[in-house]
Amino acid sequence: MATTNNVHSNLPLVSIITVNYNQSGVTLEFLASLQACTYPNYEIFVVDNASPNDTPDIIKESYPAVNLIKTSVNLGFAGGNNVAVEQAKGKYLLFINNDTEVEPSFLEPMVALLESNPEIGMVSPKIHYFHTPNTFQYAGFSPIHPISVRNYAIGFGEQDVGQYNHTVPTGSIFGAAMLIPKKVIDEVGMMSEVFFLYYEEHDWAARIEKAGYKIYFDGRSLVKHKESISTVKNSPFQLFYLNRGRILYARRNNKGIVKLLSILFLYGISMPKIMFQFLLKNRPDLAGAVLKSMWWNVTHRSEINNNKK
Repeated sequence: MATTNNVHSNLPLVSIITVNYNQSGVTLEFLASLQACTYPNYEIFVVDNASPNDTPDIIKESYPAVNLIKTSVNLGFAGGNNVAVEQAKGKYLLFINNDTEVEPSFLEPMVALLESNPEIGMVSPKIHYFHTPNTFQYAGFSPIHPISVRNYAIGFGEQDVGQYNHTVPTGSIFGAAMLIPKKVIDEVGMMSEVFFLYYEEHDWAARIEKAGYKIYFDGRSLVKHKESISTVKNSPFQLFYLNRGRILYARRNNKGIVKLLSILFLYGISMPKIMFQFLLKNRPDLAGAVLKSMWWNVTHRSEINNNKK
């Protein structure tokens, strides 16, 4: 595994960063897929986010060249990644979920794209579902609607027959795999840790776009995602942070009348509708998680504009 700077390569160093939380076995599978990576110049950081029920030392034992960082508390997705940013030496930083596996040549197209166009601030590859072969999870995003704070994944559920093998601007980035120039992070700042989980990559993309950069999708690169290993779908934990992040995104990125309309929509229509649907399904715990996310945004005001740099 070429996890240190290859002095014989003219290609720029890429720092690959992934976060582990109670999933050392999954992380080892990810690292095994990187062994076949054909890009010759990269380093790897694995941040263990204070896993309470795991033995992350096995990662370092299995792959000694990996930089294993162990935090003292769970810093969330953004915070865990940010710890490694402070140590990364690469010209480009790849933030990638540990529940993914990569194609051998996945890095070359994205690096070439960023090298060819300094106006691009971040790029994501196409994402397939790992357990549903050749099926898209992501081939770009529509823009996030300023009022509803929703978007959709282009290609979602489609079979890959080459229809998205292009390289185009996209409405937002996909946090499961995103390559970003270090100079852009130095200019704009790291992911905001106020999110903890969900919407932090969209917030980051919005900030990077506001700084004058473009967000791209590169269909020449492929990553396979083992969706929902780390969080259970429709759990109170997931729904709290998902809806908390959705409201928080609107508060941080909308201004004036658009911000007012968005908050009125979220609090007056969207969130009550979601809670009502869960109550009809006899899931008061899930409805309560949505209500809790709304209340969090009411009671937390001063720190919403915190951007770690």
